[in-house]
Amino acid sequence: MDTGGTFTDVIGVDASSGELFAVKTPSNREDPSRALLEGVSKVLEAAGKAPEEIELVIHGTTTATNAVLEHEFDGIGLLVTTGFRHLVEIARQSVPDGYGNSYFWVKPPRIVPLHLVREVPERLAYDGSVLEPLDLDAVRAAAAELVEAGVNRLGVCLLHAYANDKHEREIGQMLAEEFPDLFVSLSSVVLPEYREYERAMTTLIDVMVKPYCKTYLGAAQRDLNEVTGGRPFLIMQSNGGVVSAETAGDKPVTMLLSGPAGGVLGAIEAARSAGVRDLITLDVGGTSTDVALIEDLRIRLTSETVIENYPVKVPMIDIATVGTGGGSIAWQGPGESLKVGPKSAGAYPGPISYGRGGTAPTVTDAAAILGRLPDALVGGELNLAKDAARSAFAEFGTQFGLSAEEAAAGVLEVAVIGQVAGIRQVSTLKGRDPSAYALVAFGGAGPLLANEVAEALGMRRVLVPPTPGNLSAFGLQVSDVKRDYVRTLVRDLDAGNDATVVDEIEKVWLELEAAGRGELRAEGVPTEQVSLVRGADLRYVGEGYEVSVVIDDLTGDDAVRAVEAAFHEEHNRVYGFSYAGEQQVEVVALRVQALGELHRPSLATAPRSGGGTPQPTGTRSVYWRSTGWIDCPTYDRATLGDGDAVAGPAIVEEYGSTYVVPVGWDATVDHFGNILSERKDA
Repeated sequence: MDTGGTFTDVIGVDASSGELFAVKTPSNREDPSRALLEGVSKVLEAAGKAPEEIELVIHGTTTATNAVLEHEFDGIGLLVTTGFRHLVEIARQSVPDGYGNSYFWVKPPRIVPLHLVREVPERLAYDGSVLEPLDLDAVRAAAAELVEAGVNRLGVCLLHAYANDKHEREIGQMLAEEFPDLFVSLSSVVLPEYREYERAMTTLIDVMVKPYCKTYLGAAQRDLNEVTGGRPFLIMQSNGGVVSAETAGDKPVTMLLSGPAGGVLGAIEAARSAGVRDLITLDVGGTSTDVALIEDLRIRLTSETVIENYPVKVPMIDIATVGTGGGSIAWQGPGESLKVGPKSAGAYPGPISYGRGGTAPTVTDAAAILGRLPDALVGGELNLAKDAARSAFAEFGTQFGLSAEEAAAGVLEVAVIGQVAGIRQVSTLKGRDPSAYALVAFGGAGPLLANEVAEALGMRRVLVPPTPGNLSAFGLQVSDVKRDYVRTLVRDLDAGNDATVVDEIEKVWLELEAAGRGELRAEGVPTEQVSLVRGADLRYVGEGYEVSVVIDDLTGDDAVRAVEAAFHEEHNRVYGFSYAGEQQVEVVALRVQALGELHRPSLATAPRSGGGTPQPTGTRSVYWRSTGWIDCPTYDRATLGDGDAVAGPAIVEEYGSTYVVPVGWDATVDHFGNILSERKDA
């Protein structure tokens, strides 16, 4: 189950047959768990199953992200080491790209105001040794002051706590005993890495979303237990792995990109079945578009993420997000320019064509009046009020001197440009030519403009998986239990010749691996299903930031040599140069990823086509800006079989999504029901 800003997508998989059952239900912002229960009920009805037949429930949610985006900052306090009260205020002396200089940039709202920051008498050295003992009575008094001032969420970020968590642990224990209603996050638990500002911000983000996530997940688990009889309830994390609902609630910062992560996993599985190994994902929902670049079917993780200008330093799938979705609102910008998004109509009232009271023209409305969408969506549950949308676009177009059709076509073109910009963030700007990849399009609005996005980028293949509108939910079914561990250890490397350094590094890796085994065992994963992946963050001496690498199953001196060699190679790939054999390398942090393999359902295959040329279900007049109105055949995807071919222009309709095949593209259905289209001039 994947909760988006507009719809909650649910997909049920019959483990014995591999058959998929996909449903959608409108998301409920006030109580997201209600949409989950409704979705479970609908998918059980579609599959003809009883609640007691449910074996496992996996959930991806945007609850944590929404709390950040909506600036739910009230009641947050912070404890820091004496002398560091302005830690968050000082931040970093840098300005986000696109602003030129600080004169044009206004700092985002503070997560915690200065008057709710308290200093704690204590001090640790960089190596964790105690320079000044902790004054717990002073901490108790400071916490009481903050609670009296209305603080109900408290972050604790002490200097060098990554090297020694003793003081933070003592504070956490005292707060739990004496202030049991206070939500608390410790930096040594959330992010045991150096760089105080990023560690403080990540800790504050964690404690900020903790009440919402713990409350929501608790309610969802309670309600689902009544339906499923207490079956496991797992939550997708931003790193592409799942954990129990209890674990996710304790450290909710790991859930920030929960939903989009599921989509990436689903796209990889679809690409695998189609024989595609290098791909770019295009996940277009009602509010935004999420894109990721995948090479050799392997996800790329990053720990340098910014959520609305706030740095969050936890492992996440490297995903770029742009504010262009099916519900994105079209508006007139400066200089009479046509803009689309980032504001969205959401599910309620939604686009004008939903007939729920929406008044602002959206991408969905534009597609509807241009004939790209059928008369009803979601299997006939949502009838589209196309006349109302056309009237709105006729009025909207007068601002630009355009007809309703031309204004709508312009909105779709601007939406394409926004999606192209997102793809360039993960490809062109990182030294990748998008034309070398296949575009995997999904989400309710992903296949709508996918081929036009591909053409703009010079891409020649587009893959649309089965049930693309629910692919993020399907991706949850092919995930593993995953936990990431990191510890700062700054040491110079000399090709592993220093036995002391090798021993120190190996000791940390072993300790992180032991933690991984123990926590996955507590999650119920059998030891034989646990695998461990070692990694490290390294840099050339004098550089300010690190490059992360992973290595194969190696230990001791072999492992140290391997990470150094991998670092030179990765540095060259990312920056275009390396100093192998010339410049000293230092390790900054050591990482371990613990994986617990879950059961993966076998995919059902598509029936063999009778002749390869399917019969259309009808025709519909579709507007193309270059040619005007053209009568296009429409096809029901449920009737397409293995080997069927469709030539553009054509429309392929299914529950939850519509695929538009433009002129110049040929689409073919493969053995697993994927639609793979290619440009005719390829």
